[in-house]
Amino acid sequence: MTTTFHDREDAGRVLADRLAGLVGHSDVTVLGLVRGGVPVARVVAERLGVPLDVLVVRKLGLPLAPEVAFGALGPNGVRVLNETVAARLDAGEVADVQRREQAELERREQRYRAGRPPLDLTGRTAVVVDDGLATGATARAAVQVARHLGARRVVVAVPVGSQQAYEMLAAEADEVVCAERPADFGAVGAYYFDFHEVSDDEVTNALAAIG
Repeated sequence: MTTTFHDREDAGRVLADRLAGLVGHSDVTVLGLVRGGVPVARVVAERLGVPLDVLVVRKLGLPLAPEVAFGALGPNGVRVLNETVAARLDAGEVADVQRREQAELERREQRYRAGRPPLDLTGRTAVVVDDGLATGATARAAVQVARHLGARRVVVAVPVGSQQAYEMLAAEADEVVCAERPADFGAVGAYYFDFHEVSDDEVTNALAAIG
C-alpha cells in the first residue's frame, strides 16, 4: 500500500529511517533541493546528525520543451551540458536560456546563502534530497552539479517517485533511496496531505535551524 505523507516533515522522518546507516558519518552533507526539498532535508539532516546545506540547481530546458534538459547550472560557476541535446539549438537559444536561468540561480544563491560560505563538497558524500521525483530531471542535474563540486559519492534520497525517474537516477547517482515507488505514479503532491508551496522564508529558517 502506498504511503501518503502528512507533510514534508513527516516525509523527512520516513526518509531518515531509510538512511539510518549514515547516522553520524563525518563526511556526509545533506543537500536540500530548493525549495520543496529543503523541509524534507532539514528533518533528514537533524536525524542523521550531519550538516544541512542547500543546493541551488537550474535546469537548462529546451525552449519548446522545458522538461527536456540540455544542461544545468549550479553554484560556483558550474555548468553541465548535454552536447547531444544542446546541438539541437542555435547558439542564441542556448545563450538566452542560460542567461535567464543564471539570473534566477544568482537570485536564489544570494537569498539562501547570505552569510554562508560557498558550497564545497570535496571528498564528501552528498545526500541530495527532494520532496519527490516526477521526471527526475532536476535531481539528475543536481547529481551532475554535486560531482562538479567535488562530491566523492552522491546519494539521491526522496520520499516518493516514479519508477521511470528512479531507474534514470539509478544510472546517474551512486545510490538512490526512494521510500515509495507507486506503479500508478501521478503528481508528487498527490502523496501529501499538505503540499503547500515552500516559501523563501521556510528555506532560510530551515538552514538557520541546522547547518
